[in-house]
Amino acid sequence: MRIVQTLVLLLALWLGIPAFAADLPTVKPGEVGLSSERLERLGQALRADVDKGRIPGAVVLVARRGRVALVEVAGFRDPAARAPMTADAIFRIASMTKPMVTVAALSLYEEGRLFLDDPVSKYIPAFKGQTVGLERAAVTREMTIQDLMRHTSGLTYGTRGKTEIYKMYPESSNDASLTLTMDEFIDKLAKVPLVYQPGTQWEYSLSTDVLGRVVEVVTGKPLQEVLTERIYRPLNMTDTAFVVSGEKRARLAQPLAKHPDTGADYKLADATVPRKFDCGGGCAVSTARDYSRFAHMLLNRGVLDGARVLAPKTIELMTSDHLAGIAHGPVYYAGAGYTWGLGLAVREDRGGAPMAGSAGDYFWPGAYATYWWADPKEQLVVVSMLQSPLGRHYAQLVRALVYQAIVE
Repeated sequence: MRIVQTLVLLLALWLGIPAFAADLPTVKPGEVGLSSERLERLGQALRADVDKGRIPGAVVLVARRGRVALVEVAGFRDPAARAPMTADAIFRIASMTKPMVTVAALSLYEEGRLFLDDPVSKYIPAFKGQTVGLERAAVTREMTIQDLMRHTSGLTYGTRGKTEIYKMYPESSNDASLTLTMDEFIDKLAKVPLVYQPGTQWEYSLSTDVLGRVVEVVTGKPLQEVLTERIYRPLNMTDTAFVVSGEKRARLAQPLAKHPDTGADYKLADATVPRKFDCGGGCAVSTARDYSRFAHMLLNRGVLDGARVLAPKTIELMTSDHLAGIAHGPVYYAGAGYTWGLGLAVREDRGGAPMAGSAGDYFWPGAYATYWWADPKEQLVVVSMLQSPLGRHYAQLVRALVYQAIVE
């Protein structure tokens, strides 16, 4: 089956016919400055790890200059059933949800319906009068919409630390949305003291879930409906949602049953079960094809195939440094050489990152080893989809093997 899939994709590349993304032209790698021979190292590495039992399977899409140069399909969509991976497999993308929710909020900013320095309490009164730390000190200023977008709100995740204050926070909205309504979740979160004063430190957090609620309040619509109207439908993202339903369930990618390093049980949330609220911080599902369209919209400064989602200046705002003078905190997931924009990490001019890339490239991963980035200098979009606990390794692997294939 692997051979058949490869032949189909190679034939599509040779003929210039898209294998599954009918809306993005597909070309041979050499036509966009990529070495076919070098790019094959990526497929070889993924297939080797499938054979070793390191990963169940993967889909990696590489596009340059607006054209798809590679769709690598490796391994199994469902390893337990030995069902082969397919290019249209649906993945739980976890925190890759965050950039999409941020774009939805920025589209409201463009309409003058919210501003980045607005206090969150303007839209969610429960956040008025918050306190900081176990001593419940008063906030020196309220958290703002910008704080939510750049993770400087003072909120956190329950998994981020082991002290008493962290135990007061939900571990994730992914779990919370199965048992709590949005109102219950927000009410609970608003009563917990902040970990830091707003605007003083970057702390990865439930901020984007709160931002999603702000979007709902401003529009008067559920978050899924807003995302569909403002992003999914204009960009023709047909398989992106908060739940996998109907016939699409057969395309949902599954992880290995055990952690490949520790042997511990490894299980992901059931993405076919409807949630009590749309959690903007990490509950979406998508495909490599769909997310590449979102990434191309950003790379094209807000537009794709004639559908404008954001203005060029708003994309510039989103991909600018928003952490000047703000501490990065004890655990800074963006990594060395990267600052934080709005909803994503942005590579700084000064460099210092331990992986290949260009100044100005931007990305954000998902907890289950989904990963994407866009590089304006190289006109490059890459979307890597896996369901695995080894996300950092495969982010570095895909980056290294894509950039080493750029030869002109």
